[in-house]
Formats: sequence, structure tokens, C-alpha cells
Amino acid sequence: MSKHNHTLALTGVRCQNCVNKLTAALKASDENVELEINAEKTRLTLTTDLSIDEVIAIVESCGYQASPVVPSEQPAQQNSTDQETDSSQSHPSNTSSSIKLALLNVTCAGCVNTIEKALTKLSGVDKVSINFAARTASVDTQLPASQLIQAIQAVGYDGHEIIDEEAEASQKDSREAAQYQQKLKHSVMGLGVGVPLMLYGLLGGAMSVDSSLQQGIWLLVGIITFIILWLSGQHFYRGAWKAFIHRSANMDSLIALGTGTAWLYSMVVVLASSHLPAEARHLYFEATAMILGLINLGQAFELKARGRTSDAIKRLLNLKVKTATVIRDGKEQILPVEQVMLGDQIRVKAGEKIPVDGEIMSGHTSVDEAMLSGEPIPVEKQAGSRVSAGSINGQGSFIFEAQKVGNDTLLSQIIAMVSRAQNSKPPISHLADRVSAIFVPSVMIIAILTALAWYNLGPQPALVYMLIAATSVLIIACPCALGLATPISTMIGVGKAAEFGGLIRNGEALQKASELDVILLDKTGTITQGKPQVSQFQALGDEALILPLVKSLEQGANHPLANALIAYVQDTASNSSPVELSGFESHTGLGVSAFYQQQKLLLGNDKMMRQFDIDISAVETQAQSWQAQANTLVYFAMDQKLQAIFAINDPIRDDSLEAISRFKRRGIRVVMLTGDNPQTAAAVAKSANIEEYYAELMPADKLNWLSHFQQQQLKVAMVGDGINDAPALAQADVGFAIGSGTDVAIESADITLMRSSLHGVSDIIDISHATIKNIRQNLWGAFVYNALGIPIAAGVLFPITGWLLSPIIAGVAMSLSSITVVSNANRLRLYQPANPSTRVKE
Repeated sequence: MSKHNHTLALTGVRCQNCVNKLTAALKASDENVELEINAEKTRLTLTTDLSIDEVIAIVESCGYQASPVVPSEQPAQQNSTDQETDSSQSHPSNTSSSIKLALLNVTCAGCVNTIEKALTKLSGVDKVSINFAARTASVDTQLPASQLIQAIQAVGYDGHEIIDEEAEASQKDSREAAQYQQKLKHSVMGLGVGVPLMLYGLLGGAMSVDSSLQQGIWLLVGIITFIILWLSGQHFYRGAWKAFIHRSANMDSLIALGTGTAWLYSMVVVLASSHLPAEARHLYFEATAMILGLINLGQAFELKARGRTSDAIKRLLNLKVKTATVIRDGKEQILPVEQVMLGDQIRVKAGEKIPVDGEIMSGHTSVDEAMLSGEPIPVEKQAGSRVSAGSINGQGSFIFEAQKVGNDTLLSQIIAMVSRAQNSKPPISHLADRVSAIFVPSVMIIAILTALAWYNLGPQPALVYMLIAATSVLIIACPCALGLATPISTMIGVGKAAEFGGLIRNGEALQKASELDVILLDKTGTITQGKPQVSQFQALGDEALILPLVKSLEQGANHPLANALIAYVQDTASNSSPVELSGFESHTGLGVSAFYQQQKLLLGNDKMMRQFDIDISAVETQAQSWQAQANTLVYFAMDQKLQAIFAINDPIRDDSLEAISRFKRRGIRVVMLTGDNPQTAAAVAKSANIEEYYAELMPADKLNWLSHFQQQQLKVAMVGDGINDAPALAQADVGFAIGSGTDVAIESADITLMRSSLHGVSDIIDISHATIKNIRQNLWGAFVYNALGIPIAAGVLFPITGWLLSPIIAGVAMSLSSITVVSNANRLRLYQPANPSTRVKE
């Protein structure tokens, strides 16, 4: 068989695991294949016995897309590697993709602002979201990751692309553990020199130069202090230098200026004391060492506390399975989960986690899906049931077919969604962002003005007072607390929502959920169980003909009521033969119609009967009685005559009443919208304790009601199933897709509830309130700290109290500000909504 050379453009291949899976699949079909996938994972070049159609089929079976690259797309007179590089860099895709980067050497909100500006300036970058707390950036761009990293390096920082979340989380833990130990070591160095010197001064030792002997001793102390400063603070000075050469400023700039100035002044005193007034010959070696020691200690504590904010993602990543027992060629073999392909048969034993999404082929078991759906009770599964990656098998054993693998599994989608949401910013953060952007330059200007004021207007020794005040201003004014105030609370809040089965799309949805005035509830599947059953049936014609016709009509429909009718017919007339119909048509919000032996069939609600002039007066009394019992009525007519009426009951969820009461206790106005008739709607609303409801609504009517409330300047939420209510979900200030957990729901709603309960909506609203309250506390704390700390450091209290803030105390205050913000945000980890029974098990 002759060899073929193929070049294909790839879509959907995002990580090394994808590459491994694709390579394994191709080698399984042609063990002699020679292939290469470029660094950007957008192009596959191979030499193989397979035809191009066969290659494309294999790529698609792995869950990716491929298309042939015609010769004109390949630059001439270059080797394949050059072609790939040029293609990815010179001709980026017109479609933006989201690239996640880990950021290195980022120390404050000023760094974030510098990186954000550098990335935003790039042509081809649509959106940049940087999470200072997580040290990550999400970039929607047409550019390759390498170009983004080059832009970050150009402004003095560094980073790398996050390809595998799980591997990155592990590396980050190791990296932060090493940083923690290093900062503790640097703290010990600084304090080890600073504390003895401070104690010497407090115990009456002379901190000045009055003799040649003292000059020699203090010169030695100055050299030792310099060595300690370099060993324990070199990262600050390097960061400050990088910021300087890139014409920016950050926290490192403030610390380097403050400590560097104090040390240089002290060395001037040692080396040229005769040129200074006697009262200005004070030394500050202990202050420089103490400040760096305290700041390193504070950053170590902050690092430790900040590490707990990513617990939610770590918990989700821990649900991922490393290996799977795959059945191929009749043999069971344990493979890395990355090598599982679509269509593989996988055996799951008792107590094991399910590796990928799929459908059970044989076996019976119960599966704990609490970590995904929030449902605390294990779900019974048998042949035909769907199972999801990350859920835990009970005592049974089963074999299932892999239908979604890699990044397409529900668990992977959830992890990606939570990660994106944690990286996003709620609107409340915008003020802090604007302040952070100008904060460090402003502090430098304030420090200069402070120095000038003390030098020209202060008492003697003016030089000493000037140095103390300016250094204190530089040290105390750290923008870390301001930069951490929003992202760290957002991360924990989004993670807490995920614990309760709520997937929040972005920070804006998180904030808006705390501001709701009105909540609109769909009836079927939201307030009710969504499992309707036929409770009553009355035939006016030949029942033996009516039931098969109804079954045939509803087999072409896709609605919960259709499923209820089909189930009823199967139970009542299981032996009925299928009936061939023609001209099937679905009437939105009304019902369905078709033709049987040239006779028109109608199956739908009373509005449909009226529209087609069907007389239903014969069953009017019976209909009213059934509607009063919260039944939905479905009429069947044939040849313009009513033939039957069905009463379908969809019981209210056991917890709907309490969940709706929770909305009301929050002061939220509850409105029910339904396409059902007014009598049934009234009965359901009464049972659910809802005073305001609107019935017989088409999908467009629901959208109109939503717009009506929004025109009154009210913040409106819509709760629906994520598919039928998609227009209203999209228009709402916050759209909640409840209880489906489908791909469509995850993509269409602002917030997706994996649990089929209104308590999930209440939980997320409670968590939203708690998170936004926590953010406000952090922002106010950071603003107040700087609003009070900087003037006090500058010496505004000196004329009244004679007291001037020591640079050492300023260093303590700076460290405590960040620790306070992080500690306050971590209180959210302990928060429990009013209904803690819905919490997802860990």
C-alpha cells in the first residue's frame, strides 16, 4: 500500500493530553504512521497508509475537528517546521480562543495594571482578565500563547500557558510551598539582624556616630546589613529595577525606595558624619532590616492564607480519574484516561470513580453524583442510563460506552467554568482597578511632597524627620490589600457556589444575584417536579383508536407532557399497533397536529381547540373540576370533533414552598409564568404560596413580562430549564438554568444549577449576598487603611501629639493590611446558606 502525505488543520486540540490521545488513535490504525503536531496544536502533518478521509474520521472520533490544508495555504520554500511557525504567527485564526496563563513575579495591583495594559495593546487581543489573588490571566485572543508571554516579558514579568489544570495546580502548590519556605527564611534573616539592633537602641545604646571607634563598628554593621538586605530583599530590588527600566512602578518600587533610602542615609551618616548636624546623625540600619523581615513574614502568612482560596478547584480536580479499565478486542486493559476514545467500552467496579461520560450498556448500580449535582441520595442506574466523569459508583459493577472524553466531559466543563468565573471581575471591582492603576505613582508623589514639607517646614533635625516621614509613607502604602480585596473573595464565592451545585458564569452574575428585586419562575420542572403523569382520562369516542393515534402524534413531539401521554398509552394499551400519520406539525405553545386517513388530528390545550373551532363544552364541567386539582388538560380532536380529554398532574416539589419562602424573606418579589391554563396555574400558585402569576403564555409572552419588569428599573432573574426558556434566560439580569446540567444549559444561563431544586437558586443568592458583602468589607478596609495610614505616616498628627510613625511600624501595618483582607475573605469558606442540607458532599 502506498504512503500518503497529509496536512490537516486541527480544531479543539488544546493540551498535551489531547495530542497524546490523537497520536494513540492514529497509531492504533496505522502503527507505522509518521506524524507531527505543531507547537500551537493547530496543524497535523503525517505520512501514512490511511486516506485523508480515514484520518479525519479518526480525529473526529477523538472529539476534535480536522480539515485538509490546500497547498496555497502553505508558504513556499520553507520546511514543515517553518511553515507551522509562520502559519501560527503570521496568520492567526479569525476565531478568538481563551488562553489561560500563570503569571510569575507579580507582587501587587500595580503589576496587574502593567501586564493588563501590555496585553490589551496587542492587536488580536479581545479581552484580558487578570486575577491577582490566583496570579493568573485569561485572554480571549487570536494570537498564540507565545506572543502573549513575550508581551508580558517585555514589561518585566514572566508567565507560561496553563495547558493542564491538574498539573498546573500541583506545580503551583509546589511552587508556593517553596516560596513560603523562602519567605520565612528571608524573614528570619531580616529580623535576625534588625531585632538585636532595635533592642540595642531600646536598651540605651547609641544609634549615632560620635567617634572613630563607633564609625568603624557602624561601618561593619552597615556592610552586614547590606548583605542581609540583598539576601532577604533582593527580589524587591530586582522587581523595582525591572519596573524602573520598563517605566512603571509597583509595590517593589515603594519598598526598595523606602528601605534603600534609609540604608543610604545611614551610610552617609557613618561615612560623612562631620558634614551633618549632630542631631541628624541618627542611624536606621535596624529599620531597613526589620522592615524587610516583617514584610517577608507578612507575605509568607498571606501566601499560606491565599493558598486556601483555590480549594474549590482542587476539590473538582481531585474528582478526575487517572486511569480507566478499557475493553478492547475482548480484553480488559488499564489505560491512562487521556487515551480513552469515543466508543470505548469501559468497566467500572464497585467503589470506583467514573472516568468519562457515557451510557451504561450492561449492569445495575447506584451512583453518588453529589459532587456534580448536589443531590445527596445516590441515583439508581441501569442499561441506558447516563453516567458522568467524577461521580462515584456504588456496590454494583457495570460496563458503559464512552460518549464524551477529555475536555468535553461534564466535569471538565464544570472545572473550566468555575475557573473562568474565578478569574472574572464583578462590576464592584472597577473602582479599585482605577485606583490601583494610579496608586503607586501617587504614593511616590505624596512621599516627595511629604519630604519637602518636613524639610522646609518641620522642626530640627529636619533631615531626620523628613527621612522618617517619607520612608513611612512609602512603606505603609502597599497596594496589595486593594488588589486582593475583590479577586480573593470572588474566587472563594464562586467556589462556594460550586460546592452547592451552582455554576456561576462570571463575576457580573455573582454580583447581580445579590441585587435582585423580582424572580420569575417557570412552572413545569421548576416549581413542579417536571415528571408529569396522566391522572385522569375521559374518552368521547373509540378508545381503541384514540390511544394509538395520541401515541403516534406525541412521538413526533419533544415535551414533558408528550412523554406523560406516551407512557400512559404504553401502560394502558401496550399492544396497540403504531399508526402512520402524515403532515405532522408542531404549534408552539398550543400542541401538535397531523393527518390520519385524510382526517385532521389535533392534540393540545384549550387555546388550540378554540383556534381550530373545536367545541369542548361537553367536558367543560369535568375540565373545571380537574383544573381545580392542579391538573393540566390536553384535548384530542379528530375531524373537527372532540374525542378525548386527558388530565396530567405534575406534583409540586417537596421543597418548593420553603425555597419560595426564602425568596420572600430576602425581599424578592416572586412571579410565576406558565403556558398552562389559568385554573391550573391558580391551583399551583396557591400550593406554592405565590400571589402573582400569569398563565397561557407563549415563550414570547414570558420575554415581554420580563421586559415589563425591567422597564420599571427592577433587577429581574429568570428561572427555567435552560432550553425552552432560553430567550427569557438571555434577557434576564440573571438567568438561572435549573436542574438540567446539560451543555446547552451551561452555555445559555448566567448561573446553572446542577440540582433540580429551587433551594439551589436561594443558596446561590445567599452566597452572592455574602460574597459581595465580603468584597465591600475588603474594599472599605483597604480604602480606609490607605486613607488613614498615609496621612498618619506623613505626620499629620505630629503637630497635635508630637508623635511620628516609625518606618518599622509602617512595615507591620502594611503586612497586616494584606493579611487582614485575605483572612476576612477566607471567612467565606465557612459560610453556610440558610438551607445547609443542599451542600455538595466533598
